[in-house]
Amino acid sequence: MAYEFGGKTIETTANGFLVDQNDWSKELAVHIASLEETALTQRHWDLIDYLRDEFLNNNENIPNTRAIAKAMSEKWGEKVDQKALYDLFPRDPSKQGGRIAGLPESRRKGGY
Repeated sequence: MAYEFGGKTIETTANGFLVDQNDWSKELAVHIASLEETALTQRHWDLIDYLRDEFLNNNENIPNTRAIAKAMSEKWGEKVDQKALYDLFPRDPSKQGGRIAGLPESRRKGGY
């Protein structure tokens, strides 16, 4: 699988995760999200930025749904539950969010 974007082919895994994280850009994230019929709002970007920060600055950590909920609760100043995260990324906040954020696929099972 690959994404055709910006006049070039961006290689991905079979599940749509970037092979080379250096190919990622905000513009590519918007493109990937549109292919998944997701319009990115500021809350989407908050979650994407959190996932990227955790991966790039915390030993390549890919947070699970519980950790994302806790971080977004702190960021947004309100209680964020699993449903709110799945409303943003219905195919799993960690996996779908990570794919759009240009991160490698998590091998962890489950959201908790």
